[in-house]
Amino acid sequence: MFPITRSRRLRATPAIRRLVRENALSSDDLIYPVFVCEGANVREPIGSMPGINRFSVDTVSGECNEIEKLGIPAVLLFGIPSHKDATGSEAYNANGVVQRAIRAIKKNSKNLLIITDVCMCEYTDHGHCGVIKGDSVDNDATLELLCKEALSHAEAGADIIAPSDMMDGRVSAIRKKLDENGFELTPIMSYAVKYASAYYGPFREAAESTPAFGDRKTYQMDPANRREAIKETLQDIAEGADMVMVKPALAYLDIIRDVRDITDLPLAAYNVSGEYSMIMAAAEKGWIDGDKVIMESLLSMKRAGADMIITYFAKTAARLLNN
Repeated sequence: MFPITRSRRLRATPAIRRLVRENALSSDDLIYPVFVCEGANVREPIGSMPGINRFSVDTVSGECNEIEKLGIPAVLLFGIPSHKDATGSEAYNANGVVQRAIRAIKKNSKNLLIITDVCMCEYTDHGHCGVIKGDSVDNDATLELLCKEALSHAEAGADIIAPSDMMDGRVSAIRKKLDENGFELTPIMSYAVKYASAYYGPFREAAESTPAFGDRKTYQMDPANRREAIKETLQDIAEGADMVMVKPALAYLDIIRDVRDITDLPLAAYNVSGEYSMIMAAAEKGWIDGDKVIMESLLSMKRAGADMIITYFAKTAARLLNN
């Protein structure tokens, strides 16, 4: 009790604060999302995401070289094809944009891990994450296409497969397909807990994946639900997920903590596009100190229990950490 106990003793100097600090952020914790599109010599800014670009296959290697030099260990690839159809056939084309990007990056960035997003929404002409039957997504028909996409990524050289579609049973289906084809050592990072969030708005511009009708609330989770996140996580672990993810991050720190408490598997938090754009917009207007808010936000995800953070701030954060 005061005055014997004075908490300020352990805050008195930078050295003491550093010594007793409970959590620390490192560039080793960061994963940088990268958008790859068709074309040549493309480095196209995304209007709603200042500082983020789309890259063609011939320019993405240079971007990945920069990422690797900053000490960021991994990228998460999203593909934007020039052709879209009802079944998203470009998603599993052996010469699709992501598959070619994987091979190009591997030639020049020997130690950079390539994680690939496995979903149909960027590849379908209707913008939904699977095969449409009537006015909804056919879960089981979609599983077959997700397996084809995952296998094509692994065959191209992807290090980690990350299914984000939220179809029931997709982890076990993909695990079986990978194992049957000699990729039993390729890990699956499951988007185990993915909410139907308004925070994805800028991403949909970046990936050209806005649904042509309806929304994704029949397969992505209701933001009101907390216990359901535990059920989804345990289900994906039982199906063979090697890592699990919570998406979004900042508005769902309680969920990150809940998931951390029930599993020892590596846990990722996805600091999504809307979270990025809000901070960038406020920083550009001078309303906040952008760098400090970025680092505080990322640290909050670590404190909540995330082992790794997928974030569009990865390059900025790595530069700040390296200084």
